[in-house]
Parts: sequence; structure tokens; C-alpha cells
Amino acid sequence: MIIEGASLFDAIYMTTITITTVGYGETIPLSTAGRTFTMFLLVASWLTYAFVITRITQFVISGELNQYFKNRKLMKDISRLHDHVIVCGYGRNGNQAANILTAHGVSFIVIEKDEHLVQKIDAESTGITRLVGDATDDDVLHAAGIERARALITTLPVDAQNVFIVLSARALSPRLKIISRASEATSVAKLKKAGADNVIMPDFIGGTHMATLISKPDVIEFIDFLSGEQGHSIHMESVGFDDLPAELKDKSLHEVMGWKKTGVNCIGIKDKDGNFMINPPEETYITPGMRVIVLGTIRQIKEMKGNLSC
Repeated sequence: MIIEGASLFDAIYMTTITITTVGYGETIPLSTAGRTFTMFLLVASWLTYAFVITRITQFVISGELNQYFKNRKLMKDISRLHDHVIVCGYGRNGNQAANILTAHGVSFIVIEKDEHLVQKIDAESTGITRLVGDATDDDVLHAAGIERARALITTLPVDAQNVFIVLSARALSPRLKIISRASEATSVAKLKKAGADNVIMPDFIGGTHMATLISKPDVIEFIDFLSGEQGHSIHMESVGFDDLPAELKDKSLHEVMGWKKTGVNCIGIKDKDGNFMINPPEETYITPGMRVIVLGTIRQIKEMKGNLSC
């Protein structure tokens, strides 16, 4: 239009037949300047075409297309998660936590940034939902559905990172139950101040566990059976005062446990101050803030929950 004074339609038409190499004749005679422009247009269009084809080929061959659909499916799976657990880190502690959660049928998602550990998760083919990213990043926690989660477990080996995750998680979800690992005793108070509900020191627990196996081996083995993967048929549950039907509130433990019997047994009570009473007497009254700890099979626990929700 500028060089030859052509109309808009003629200019578009000639550009189209040029870059598509159709070979129709020129609608208007071209001067030397017009032919020079046409040569540059042809070269530029072919270079652009070659670049686009190369990128599409790389996209398909390198697996980026497949990765795109994997990520899309992953985000759909995460969007369907509700009342789940977020496990930060898939090292030894994170791996064990994932195994126990799987054994007890608890839905969870693992956040891991180490490529080798991500490959390990994929290689195990256990159906674990994993998100590649840094758990200290708020955007990653949002992507893991922290607003809909019921708990977060952070198992990173560096206490400073665990403190950062706890701070972020508590700010994003005040109701979230947060359990953190600590490597140093001095970090326990910091993690609790940051918002952790429970702080676990694996080395301390491991040493205590081994020593107790000497003094009380049968008891510890029984507890291991209940909490481990092999104890998947046995469950312990905590029933809060607010979960009880109206007719059972402020009633004695005898009446609570005798209501629509399912076979579960009361092994303890937690009062409103957080103190535990083991093997409480039947005349104990269940008042606001208290929780009843029961033990039973999966069927018994399920039946009990069904009775409470009716």
C-alpha cells in the first residue's frame, strides 16, 4: 500500500498468494522497490513457518505435550481433594507418613521439589498424588489446596524451612492442623510459636522407642501393630463432644458407649484442657470440650460414625 499505492484488499490478496506460493499473477505491476519488498516478505514468511514447525515438533517429541496433559490431569485431581493431608517432603519421614496414610485410607498430596524423589514417587506407581514445587512457596501451597486441607505434615530436614512452611500454612489456613518435624531441640519452641500443633523429633522418638522395646516389648509391639501398616484393620478414633447427638451430651460415659452399641471400646478421654484420662470410669460425664478415644475394627468405627451422623 505504501510502496505501490495498492488498495487494502489488493495488498492483503497479494501478500496471501505470495506467502502461500500459489503463483497467481500480480494484480498490479510491481516496481523494483515492490519486488525487493516481496523478496524480503517471502524469506521472512518461510523463516517464520520453519520456526513454528520446528517448535511444534520439539513440543511433541520432547514430551512437553504429554507433560501438559499430565499437569492438567494433576490439577483436576487436586481440585477434587477435600479434607485431605498435605505432606511436605518425601524423604524417609515423608515416605513413611505417606505409607501410613495410604494404609489407613486417608487422602493426601505430596509436595516435593527434588527431581530424584519425584522420580521415586512415579516409579513406585502407588497412585500418590504429587506436586512438584517448593513447599515454602505460598503459590505451591495454594495449588495443593491448603484452604480445603485438614492437616499439613512438614518433614523437611532443615528446621528453618519447616518454620517457614508452618508460618505460611498457618497464615493461609488458621483451622489447619499442622505437624512438623524438628531436628534440633531448640527448634521445638520456635515451631510451636510459628503455629505448629505438634512437633516431632524423629531421633528422640526413635531412641525412646528402642529403649522401651527392652522394658516393655509386648506393649510397644502392640502399639506398632495398631499404628503401622499391618494394623490397617484396627482403628482408633477421637469423638468430640460436638459430634455426639443431643441426647448423649452431658451424659455419662456408660450411656455414651451403650448407645446403639457397635462394639468399640473407650480407651481414654481428653478433657478441655488437653489432659488425658486412661481407662476412665463409666460414671465420667462427657462435657463440652471433651473428646472420647475409642478403639475398634474398621467396620465398628464406620458403624459408629454412621450412628453419630444420623
